[in-house]
Amino acid sequence: MKDGEIVSLIRKYLVSGIMIDNEYKESVIGTPQGGNLSPLLSNVILNELDKELEARGLHFTRYADDCIILVGSSKAADRVMANVSKYIEKKLGLKVNMTKSKVSKPNEIKYLGFGFYYDRYSQLWKAKPHEITIQKLKEKIKKLTSRSWSVDMNYRLIKLKQLIVGWVNYYRIGYFKIKAKEIDRNIRFRLRICIWKQWKKPYTRYKALKKLGLEEWKCKTWSNTRKSYARWASTFLKVAISKEVLKKRGAVTSKRN
Repeated sequence: MKDGEIVSLIRKYLVSGIMIDNEYKESVIGTPQGGNLSPLLSNVILNELDKELEARGLHFTRYADDCIILVGSSKAADRVMANVSKYIEKKLGLKVNMTKSKVSKPNEIKYLGFGFYYDRYSQLWKAKPHEITIQKLKEKIKKLTSRSWSVDMNYRLIKLKQLIVGWVNYYRIGYFKIKAKEIDRNIRFRLRICIWKQWKKPYTRYKALKKLGLEEWKCKTWSNTRKSYARWASTFLKVAISKEVLKKRGAVTSKRN
């Protein structure tokens, strides 16, 4: 297929319209944000930008329309920002979103969910999940481990596994060992609360604790407690429903292998 035919095909897609609430809407300009073809179209159009940046000897990384250009000083960054923005608008005919485009230090950047930190040992900048990314993960975990969500524990653990495994596989190139320990502690804490609530009645709790191998006096005393879920989830349930017990039950960890 010739270049002209490809451009024509792209143009047809851009004006093909979109569906909003089962109603057709005409596309005035651009492609729908988050559309399946959006990254592909960005790569087709911005391929020329890649060549230009390579010709200028710049270090950069780009995914779809998200791009980072690395330079050695603030002065050089301002100069490159102005020149590249001009190239994109004049040569490629695209609009640069100046509210999202800025000159920043590496530790102030959020790129594809990653943040960056300086490793003094290796004297290199390295990737890690951004704080906003970590917070979003915690919010999702909170929903999946809510004790007010009345679902079977197996289903809860499956959904939790899907979330954690997918998240770890994406961010495994970054450093998050300390955050992983914190996240895992929180998951175990909240799962213990869910399990304790599901047992509900003292006799059910007594039988469950007995099955876990606890001493008779502990089973009787702990099963009849009236203290809060959070209080016991952070004390005796850490012994009764240990890390190993949860692992056998199907709970996953956010630690990398």
